[in-house]
Amino acid sequence: MGAIKRKKDYFFLPFSMKLLIYDASGCSLVRATAGKEYGVIMKAFLILEDGTVFTGTSIGAKKEVISEIVFNTSMTGYLEVLTDPSYAGQAVTMTYPMIGNYGVCYKDMESLKAWPDGYIVREISRLASNFRNEAGLEEFLIQNDIPGIAGIDTRALTKILREKGTMNGMITTNENFDLEVVKAEIKKYAVTKVVEKVTCDKVMEYKPGDLGTEVVEVKKNVAVLDFGCKNNIIRCLLNRGCAVKVFPALTKAEDIIAMNPDGIMLTNGPGDPAECVTIIEEIKKLYASGIPIFAICLGHQLMALANGAKTYKMKYGHRGVNHPVKDLKSGRVYISSQNHGYVVDDTTVDPEIAEVGFINVNDKTVEGLRYKKQNVFTVQFHPEACGGPKDSELLFEEFMSMMEVSK
Repeated sequence: MGAIKRKKDYFFLPFSMKLLIYDASGCSLVRATAGKEYGVIMKAFLILEDGTVFTGTSIGAKKEVISEIVFNTSMTGYLEVLTDPSYAGQAVTMTYPMIGNYGVCYKDMESLKAWPDGYIVREISRLASNFRNEAGLEEFLIQNDIPGIAGIDTRALTKILREKGTMNGMITTNENFDLEVVKAEIKKYAVTKVVEKVTCDKVMEYKPGDLGTEVVEVKKNVAVLDFGCKNNIIRCLLNRGCAVKVFPALTKAEDIIAMNPDGIMLTNGPGDPAECVTIIEEIKKLYASGIPIFAICLGHQLMALANGAKTYKMKYGHRGVNHPVKDLKSGRVYISSQNHGYVVDDTTVDPEIAEVGFINVNDKTVEGLRYKKQNVFTVQFHPEACGGPKDSELLFEEFMSMMEVSK
């Protein structure tokens, strides 16, 4: 590393051909390449609907956004978080204090783009130490037109969200905002019609060997209904010898059944499950078809609604890769990856139709259902866990066994 060169109140820290300009306190002021400025660090504000204001620096795209503010407790996996479609309509706060230190490897993306409205961190790492790194995190945010804020106390923010519940907020670089006017605007925001936003727009087909999986013979044909599907769900099926056909969320049940699949996968996705009235009606038909079904996250909630149960919004949800869930059948506890703000109300589950199969060890909420009259089981957490622990990936083996027995 070259010598530090001082100039007035700033010093330049050379790193290859990229330079960062710091003031005497170590605060990054200007980003530069080969000594040329290409962007001045701007002050930014996070304003919550209760009037709380956090002041930091702007990162990513330079635009104003109003969104639902949520928090994620993961220490790693920030790229997987950013490319998880379940975050559509939300701005994500990372509780871990430094984010971005291993950069971005595009192969690790869970979808074709990033989905959150905004990104909130304590400190963003400007330099990435990783032989797989292809871009810096802030560069990735700019590429995906996501605004953010750094330099705020994200744990204090998380405490507010835990105590008062998830609330809306605004990320802005406008220093002349009128707090009362802004609060009124923020309160109007609602997360709506996000499944339609994230789902694929046409049928897509995959075979074993695609998405970097090992080439194996085709053993089963699986139809995937995409409510916000993560790539690793498809990989987990491909690795087990499944040919996969992915359908848009609003596909008619008859079109899926006509494919004569060995099994059906209902994926994760964003938003309020009760809003998906049309999709729920189609899921009722899929359930009645007798085809084995495995559902994850939003898919789990929609299947419950299709069978008469109810869902409700949690105070602040489960988002992270360290949530313990208990399998009531085996007694085993898994550490799971989760991302949801709604949950199935266990008191509304008809015991003649389904039984609770998994519970959250911390708050005892429903984490999965096993259905009694059909070959169907569902989980609230993410057994594909990317990024996150692989404890519960064996549930894909259970799905494979269901399809074999059904055959």
